[in-house]
Amino acid sequence: MLIAGRNCWRIERALRLAFLVDAASYFAALRAAIAQAKRSVFIVGWDFDSRIKLLPQGANDGYPEPLGEFLKEVVKREKQLHMYVLSWDFVMIFAKDREWLPLYKLGWKTQPAPRLSFRLDAEHPFSGSHHQKIVVIDDAVAFVGGIDLTHGRWDMQEHVPVHPYRTDAKGLPSRPNHDVQAVVDGAAAAALGELCRDRWHRATGRQAPAVDRAPRNDPWPRDVVPELTDLDVAIARTDPGYVTGSAVQEIRHLYTDAIASAQRTLYLENQYFSSSVVGAGLAARLAEPTAPEVVVVSRMTEEGWLEENTMGLLRAHLHRKLQHADRHDRYRLLYPHVPGLQKPNLLNVHSKVLVMDDDLCSVGSANFNNRSMGFDTECNIAIEARGEVRIQRVIASLRNRLLAEHLGTALEKVTDEIARRDGSVLETIEALRHPGRTLEPIDPVLTGDVDRLLPASALVDPERPVDLDELVAGFVPIEGRESMANRVARLTGGLILLGVMAAAWRWTPLHDWLALDTLLHTAHNSAASPLAALAMLAAFAAGGLLAAPLTLLIVVTGLVFDWLPAALYAACGAVLHASVSYTAGRLLGRDAVRRLAGSRLNAITRRLAGHGMLNVAAMRLVPIASYSKTSLVSGASHVKWRDFVLGTALGILPVIGLVLLFMNRVAAAVTDPGWVTYAALAAVVAFNGALGLHVWRRFGGDRPASIDRRSA
Repeated sequence: MLIAGRNCWRIERALRLAFLVDAASYFAALRAAIAQAKRSVFIVGWDFDSRIKLLPQGANDGYPEPLGEFLKEVVKREKQLHMYVLSWDFVMIFAKDREWLPLYKLGWKTQPAPRLSFRLDAEHPFSGSHHQKIVVIDDAVAFVGGIDLTHGRWDMQEHVPVHPYRTDAKGLPSRPNHDVQAVVDGAAAAALGELCRDRWHRATGRQAPAVDRAPRNDPWPRDVVPELTDLDVAIARTDPGYVTGSAVQEIRHLYTDAIASAQRTLYLENQYFSSSVVGAGLAARLAEPTAPEVVVVSRMTEEGWLEENTMGLLRAHLHRKLQHADRHDRYRLLYPHVPGLQKPNLLNVHSKVLVMDDDLCSVGSANFNNRSMGFDTECNIAIEARGEVRIQRVIASLRNRLLAEHLGTALEKVTDEIARRDGSVLETIEALRHPGRTLEPIDPVLTGDVDRLLPASALVDPERPVDLDELVAGFVPIEGRESMANRVARLTGGLILLGVMAAAWRWTPLHDWLALDTLLHTAHNSAASPLAALAMLAAFAAGGLLAAPLTLLIVVTGLVFDWLPAALYAACGAVLHASVSYTAGRLLGRDAVRRLAGSRLNAITRRLAGHGMLNVAAMRLVPIASYSKTSLVSGASHVKWRDFVLGTALGILPVIGLVLLFMNRVAAAVTDPGWVTYAALAAVVAFNGALGLHVWRRFGGDRPASIDRRSA
């Protein structure tokens, strides 16, 4: 089934292969291999934390315990060794979970600095990530899988509720974590070294020299017993082609080909389960008279409320789809239940494993979600039996080891039960389930509005890089684009008019008729009163009740207060304004709001389908109706209060910043005239004009008529 150029990049020979289940075994093997490095070490990952200890119980190998200090000492002792650490240049939403200073710790501070380099890789599409988890030592041994070298990953197969060595970045207990990594050597490891060098070159613009293979070095970890020797290993990738311009979707084809080829059983173990293409392939197979058994093992709960309301809902939708397609009772979605664990600290299934019959298995970084099919960079390895019994046994053994761990029983018991039940994995699971540690079904809750939320999956789980204009167009219905363009044009025009008036006041007799500078000084003096802030917030609240334009209130706030307090009061006031309108909509009910909102009601309601924070934020950023009208409809539609407030705050902050920046320059032109002040004002006016023109061209005029309404 494995074909280079279709569902894998290359097929190379490995002298040895082993699977390492859970990070305790992987981290121990990795430290042993890196300690033997002579020429090069590549570490490529989604995250990297130099503070973790690969062996938290103590390595006792003569090297420092923390990962960063360990790497520096290995380089210091081996004079011809170069190390390259490449981590994803993360977005701010992950900042609380990441180490801020590895660049300093492992970069120019390192002695000797030139031989240990750390870089953040930013060469990815907007909102994309580098998700590969690869370590290659001397091009001779390579580790590939789902485990990053960061905090919260270390765990043992018992996954006890509390373990003194399983901690987060702050040293606090972290949730149990299950994962799988593979280790290979030979030509397969050398090929993975080439992949890492390519990533390094793309990210830094610098070439990492190839390994000098003389003298021969064998960094294979001594305590790892090979499960297979002398076999072909396929390397499959996902790459959006951001740098090269040529997208790679080998893992997508690997997964779909495996699903199409399965005869008896598909065992899928993964952190996520939302991929459209994987779901379509499974649904088609489950509808067949001779459908294979499909066992999906995933985590019970997502990471936090945001994932629960995005990836969790997408999983729920796919689960419902597969239940409808499952005509012969061949499908199960399960999670490993570990006694003593409570939400939100249930076992985190982070592995990315596919086992097809006893004939093929894949281990790597790619999830069963859309991002891993074409948007993020991924790397898996796969092996295929091709009729060789020795390989079939190892493939079956990997699946059975994982089942034994999750069912809290012995590998031999799982193997014997599968043989007794003529190869049925579903019957084996049912026979071995027992009180205590076991596999339990996942029955995700699905609300009635979830189908209308799913178009937003292009934002939360895209399958390919999406142009920002496409994202905006996806949130704005056809009938709302003309209105939105007019609204932005009016706002931009109003701000430009204020700028022109400020210039006129400076260079015409208008300044003799109207003492604007005196008025502004008086306004700022009144802002010092303790009641000024309360009065301003009261004005915002009244504005929400009377549907007063929010922009006007922000402008007044910017004129009265200095920039920083103005931003604070405007942000609080905007949320207060929206909350008053929201409450009014909740009290008035849908019928009354329909009369107030008019033709905009249906357009607003469609955009709010699913009641998600992201939808509310998009409505604020790209308005298709007035601020008050959107708030009224949100209340009448029973959007969750938390989602409404957070979405409003997220969406309105850029608008507040833009308006206050403009008003700050207008006020400066009046109170402190000068060429520098007016040049800054002109720059802000030009920016606003260009922004308004862009929005008008994108969404105004005759453009909506040329768009296929079926895509709305």
